[in-house]
Amino acid sequence: MEDFEQMLSESQGEIIEISSSKPDSELPEWRNDMPEIIPVMPLRGVVLFPGTVAPLTIERPHSQLLLEELLPTGRLMGLVTQMDADLDVPGPDDVYKVGVLGNVLRMIRQDTDETMVLIQIVERIRLTEFVETEPYLKAKFNILENKFPADSNKKWIAALRNLKESAQQFIGTNPNIPDEAQQALNAIDSPAILTDFLATNLSLELKEKQDLLEETKVATRADVVQHILNNQLHIQELQQKLRDDVEDEFSDAQRRAYLREQLRAIQRELGEGDGSDEQAEDLQDRLEAANLPDEVWENAERELKRLDVIPPQSPEHSVIVSYLETLAELPWQTLSDDNQNLKRAREILDRDHYGLDKVKKRLVEYLAVRKLNPEGRGPILCLLGPPGVGKTSLGKSIAESLGREFARISVGGVRDEAEIRGHRRTYIGSMPGRLIQEIRRVKTRNPLIMLDEVDKIGSDFRGDPASALLEVLDPQQNHAFVDRYLDVPFDLSQVIFISTANYIGNIPAPLYDRMEVIDIPGYTDEEKLKISQKYLVKRQRKENGLTTTQCPWTVGAFRKVITEYTREAGVRGLEREIGSLCRAVAAQVAMGKKKKIQVTPEFVEETLGPPIFARETKMRISREGVVNGLAYTPFGGEVLNIEALRYRGNGHIKLTGQIGEVMSESMSAAWSLMKSRAEDLGIDYEDFEKYDVHIHVPAGAVPKDGPSAGVAMYTALVSLFSGKRVSKDVAMTGEINLRGDVLAIGGLKEKALGALQAGIKTILIPKDNVRDIPDIPESARKKLKILPMTFVEEVLDTALLKR
Repeated sequence: MEDFEQMLSESQGEIIEISSSKPDSELPEWRNDMPEIIPVMPLRGVVLFPGTVAPLTIERPHSQLLLEELLPTGRLMGLVTQMDADLDVPGPDDVYKVGVLGNVLRMIRQDTDETMVLIQIVERIRLTEFVETEPYLKAKFNILENKFPADSNKKWIAALRNLKESAQQFIGTNPNIPDEAQQALNAIDSPAILTDFLATNLSLELKEKQDLLEETKVATRADVVQHILNNQLHIQELQQKLRDDVEDEFSDAQRRAYLREQLRAIQRELGEGDGSDEQAEDLQDRLEAANLPDEVWENAERELKRLDVIPPQSPEHSVIVSYLETLAELPWQTLSDDNQNLKRAREILDRDHYGLDKVKKRLVEYLAVRKLNPEGRGPILCLLGPPGVGKTSLGKSIAESLGREFARISVGGVRDEAEIRGHRRTYIGSMPGRLIQEIRRVKTRNPLIMLDEVDKIGSDFRGDPASALLEVLDPQQNHAFVDRYLDVPFDLSQVIFISTANYIGNIPAPLYDRMEVIDIPGYTDEEKLKISQKYLVKRQRKENGLTTTQCPWTVGAFRKVITEYTREAGVRGLEREIGSLCRAVAAQVAMGKKKKIQVTPEFVEETLGPPIFARETKMRISREGVVNGLAYTPFGGEVLNIEALRYRGNGHIKLTGQIGEVMSESMSAAWSLMKSRAEDLGIDYEDFEKYDVHIHVPAGAVPKDGPSAGVAMYTALVSLFSGKRVSKDVAMTGEINLRGDVLAIGGLKEKALGALQAGIKTILIPKDNVRDIPDIPESARKKLKILPMTFVEEVLDTALLKR
């Protein structure tokens, strides 16, 4: 026992020694002095068998107290296994009744409140009665004697010999059993001790070991142990075969790895190394630095393992490398800090854009909501307006005011759904969709992305991009947007999406339903004048290398370019013409012909040639059947001289001037309304059957449509058949119905400004449009007389001159 401390430290709970190998017929001497009551120590998760020596670690206080009180007077105690290993203080009902009798050989106290003991297991016992439970268990017991076969026949002897040989084979092939066990096994002559020794060292469940302990028939124990040995020997054979197979495969893998390394060395010597190892290590480092989400990292690890086994010459190798580079460069966790200074945001919007007060107000409200609720899922804004009014530049200004990166994706004309969702990684050259590409470019997960021209998205056999955008623009779904190329979710919920469109009717209905439309009307001539002076001419002077001194402009020059050389809602064409004039000045200055050229109306016509457009003006004289109508076009407000003429015929009506279907229906309503009120209007009804009527709207090459010319057509027809002239100083707009009501129209601001530019001072409008009068600039309201009308009778009383 001189190595007891070392055995305790290395083999806690392990059977290390055979206490006796004497034949079972010889009884030990200590049986002559047996106590009637013994202390009982419960054991957790272990079953001990007679004939062995076991080191135990004692931690529980009541077990340590048992040893303290036992050792001065005796060394025998009961050892039983508790049914529930989690119980700290088991009672009589919590332990098995069959256990072993142990003889304490040695005890060592540790500094860690633990006690180490070496116990010799001497007999099976059954606890018959518990006499004490505090401070530890004490019980009466009976020794369970081993029962041997009545006759030591040849079969029994063969069974024991077979059991011992199987045990020797098992111990010899099991690396977990020490070599001393083989020597101990050879020294055993007792069948009872042999079965108990093997039961101790076999891998059995706790209940199986307890059943073997409770079995007193040695032959039965031998049969059970033999069966268990046979099973475990078979399992060992299978495990050994698997180990041999793995070693063979591993050796082959090592051989291939060695050859690959030799090949790399040869390539390096020849200067042909592919650097694949360095590339894989670099990708690994970049992916770790990208701080990928768990799901994405698992996918990346899988692709890295594939990269190790795929030769660099394989096309699949480059596909995997491109994919991993994309994952490493995406901003999975990078966010821009929002600048939530709303005053600065308004200053930036005013700095970059003139007017558009309603639009700016709504955008500031949008930013205010983002400030108060950064995690909120705000609306997807859609800036709707004609070309050139500044929709894209508004998006840039919003991004600047927020301090976010700006990305623009032109979806106009896109027909391939893969442009949005990406291409699958099934071929060389596949790539992510435009959204992921732009996010990769700006290197932040919360940019402002502008989807330009959403009303021009197409669809064909390659899919419907508008449907793909539904997921992108839906706040309930885009937190886990899956691009087909990435094949892992990417969070788009922090992206601010702003779209633009020219015509609302072309936006797909499901897409339109997800957006809040902000209408951006075309600029008036006065607004274009201010924009030209504050923005356009300054930019063109800078681009063409001119100073204000070298190229001054007069107000008349601006107005001439606006009215006679451009006709548009925005200012794109206007800036183009201003640039042409600045280049003409730059050519003169650069050649040294002049140091300064003032841009005047004369210089404009000299440089740009004769005027391209002529604005319609009011009638020069008051006539019968001719009315000043007001129209709204994408280029602003216009005055239309609606003309009606009658001649001998049979009551037919003719319309000319590229009139659309809605305007034709308005004319039919005006014709029917006049015929129904012919008597009140002093018109001979028979004239309708004697004359044909021709209604013409000048500028016949320009398409015209809409219901707002109904009042003007009615007035022209009444003037034609009643012989009363229409005042040349009055213009009108409004829709009519068959009851003679004047109904509301749109574009009042543009129509009023168009009338003012044509020299008209009085305009007749529907009464329901009074709410739109504040939209007209104050300078224009002071020069115009605006008369609201409810019924057509009021229009006639104001517009028709007395005979």
